Amino acid sequence: MAKVRATTLAEFKQRGEKFTALTSYDAITSAIFDQAGIDVLLVGDSAADTVLGQDSTLAVTVDEMIMLARPVAKSAHRALVVVDMPFGSYELGGEQALENALKIIKLSAAEAVKLEGGTKSVEQIRRIVEAGIPVMAHIGFTPQSVNSLGGFKVQGRGEGAAKLREDALAVQAAGAFAVVLEMVPADLAAEITKELQIPTVGIGAGPDTDGQILVWTDMSGFSDGRPKKFVKQFGDLRNQLTQSVVSYREEVKAKQFPAPENSFE
Repeated sequence: MAKVRATTLAEFKQRGEKFTALTSYDAITSAIFDQAGIDVLLVGDSAADTVLGQDSTLAVTVDEMIMLARPVAKSAHRALVVVDMPFGSYELGGEQALENALKIIKLSAAEAVKLEGGTKSVEQIRRIVEAGIPVMAHIGFTPQSVNSLGGFKVQGRGEGAAKLREDALAVQAAGAFAVVLEMVPADLAAEITKELQIPTVGIGAGPDTDGQILVWTDMSGFSDGRPKKFVKQFGDLRNQLTQSVVSYREEVKAKQFPAPENSFE
């Protein structure tokens, strides 16, 4: 299958073909998702809590993102690999954003970066794109701004719709090749998708965005706790893994493993 690039997503949009994206943080999952035909693998700052045990995405660093991204980029042969720029790596302006984007791409071998913010991130997006690095934007609910947004709240309702449209048009004008719409009313996401030339990627934004993305541990039923409203669990991996571990422990305790077929003579 042909390699997916930033321009491929634009071709999908032109053809009206939906595309898929999942997060990935390691070689095993990235190889599985790539072979299964997922189009985009995002090394998300969600790794802060899913991998590193942090309470939010805010604590993860550039170096940690690079460490997580390197095996993903090496294992994914078809999918477009995008790396989140973590909190604190681009807020100071274009120069800081460019320096960290260059470091991420150079050391991880990923193909694009993602950063949050609409109009406020225009300078950063433009500087990175001018350097030849594709940028995926992220508007609506932006997890790195959870404290200023007052928690996990849907964005773009009422008067907020105009601001969301402004943000979408701004990141497109700055050169972003795609934009994530997170926790946005479905009707508004559909309207923005029609208005933009670049592809939209929805997460909690209804069915009419050009593509969809989920955190893989949520999608597969691997996460603990109740899933978010916009998540559908397509598997039950947490219970399956738990049962496997319990069976292993019980067989060792019962002296059933290793069996003769698992031993050398």
